[in-house]
Amino acid sequence: MILVEAVRKRFGPVVAVDGLSFEVRRGEVVGLLGPNGAGKTTTMKMLTGTLQPDEGTVQFDGAPISADLTAAKRRVGYLPEANPLYDDMIVSEHLAYVCDLHGLSGPETRSGVADAVEETGIGDVFYRPVGELSKGFRQRVGLAAAILHGPEILVLDEPTEGLDPNQRVDIRRLVVDLGRERTILLSTHVMQEVEATCSRLLILNRGRLAADGSVQDLLARRTGAAQYVVEVEGEGAEAVAALVDLDGVLGHSAEAVDGRVRVTLEVSGEHELRPTIFSLAKERGWTLWELHRERVSLEQVFHDLTQESGEGAAEKEAAA
Repeated sequence: MILVEAVRKRFGPVVAVDGLSFEVRRGEVVGLLGPNGAGKTTTMKMLTGTLQPDEGTVQFDGAPISADLTAAKRRVGYLPEANPLYDDMIVSEHLAYVCDLHGLSGPETRSGVADAVEETGIGDVFYRPVGELSKGFRQRVGLAAAILHGPEILVLDEPTEGLDPNQRVDIRRLVVDLGRERTILLSTHVMQEVEATCSRLLILNRGRLAADGSVQDLLARRTGAAQYVVEVEGEGAEAVAALVDLDGVLGHSAEAVDGRVRVTLEVSGEHELRPTIFSLAKERGWTLWELHRERVSLEQVFHDLTQESGEGAAEKEAAA
């Protein structure tokens, strides 16, 4: 459905996107992740035809969008991070105006508005001024405006930014529903959102593709240290020394908790220490209050793939 091939975009001396290539299949909900300055927003603007790449091509169904930008833009619905709405209009007027901008006929406008209102659940605020809406309903109106013309592709830039936890859950559910009939590319910094909505992730770093795969694939690929949390009663400092002396332990931290000691161990990935720690506690007569190996998180994977000094990041983000 979408093919990005060797795309490069510069802003003066700053390279915002550097030889980026990926594809998105029809019907996928794909998360676009990356630290500030990674080139996410620039990439999205090139997908929507707002910016043109300096090198490389963006294709829909095998055809470069540059060959007919007007036709390509008709296939895309875009919700930018800023979500530009006209506060002085009522919702119905705003949606009708967006339909007019898309050049929809009267019947197309009526059908598009009716479908968008139903899909996004904004019927209760349809005749209210946009300026009186909550942040959550404003995002819903923005999503409704993005799908009025029946696009095959949705590009959503930080759709839950600034929402409270309940509103975030509502918008996540809405994105999942919208993705049943559309191809969606979603940019976000919220990892729970990614895990809840996306079938696949693209992680950018310094304008390049750092990783591509499902959440499960990326978690499975992570190697290195695992983390164990052990809380025991008995022996105190001796317990810490015994735990730190176990094979594979790379580092540790310890704290006192209500007369017990709580130790966090960094352990090389190939070692599984839970049976060993259990046996050690039994042998030493410790009361074992807690023992678990922490699950590798998407945040850890993201950090591993995008860790950098930050030099030039602010400059790149300003350009992107």
